[in-house]
Amino acid sequence: MLAVSFLQWWYFRGWAIYFRGFMAKMRNLADFFSIGLLLKTLFQPFRQISANEDGKKGGLEGAMVVFTDKLVARVIGFIVRVAIIIAGIIAMTLQLVMGLALAILWPCIPLLPVAGIIVSMTGITF
Repeated sequence: MLAVSFLQWWYFRGWAIYFRGFMAKMRNLADFFSIGLLLKTLFQPFRQISANEDGKKGGLEGAMVVFTDKLVARVIGFIVRVAIIIAGIIAMTLQLVMGLALAILWPCIPLLPVAGIIVSMTGITF
């Protein structure tokens, strides 16, 4: 009776619990990397360097310094955001592949002890 109860849980409720946990992990990864937000702010400055906006240097020289500061901040922000987006996509892809592999193996896991007994009785060595 215990074995039947275990198999019933494993193949019905356990699979549903696993799937809900898997989807929660995927949502957590998406939230952790915030790929959507990073895409929206892709060209925003990383950390605004506004050292020369207070008017210490005027004219063309001051305007060029401000422009260069803003341009460098935007380029750095773009590079950092793209690197984080790529890392997030890689992490989510690995999570998806591992989750699908475990979902495929899930029905076979309770059969592994039986397979181990059969292999040990036949004398097959690896």
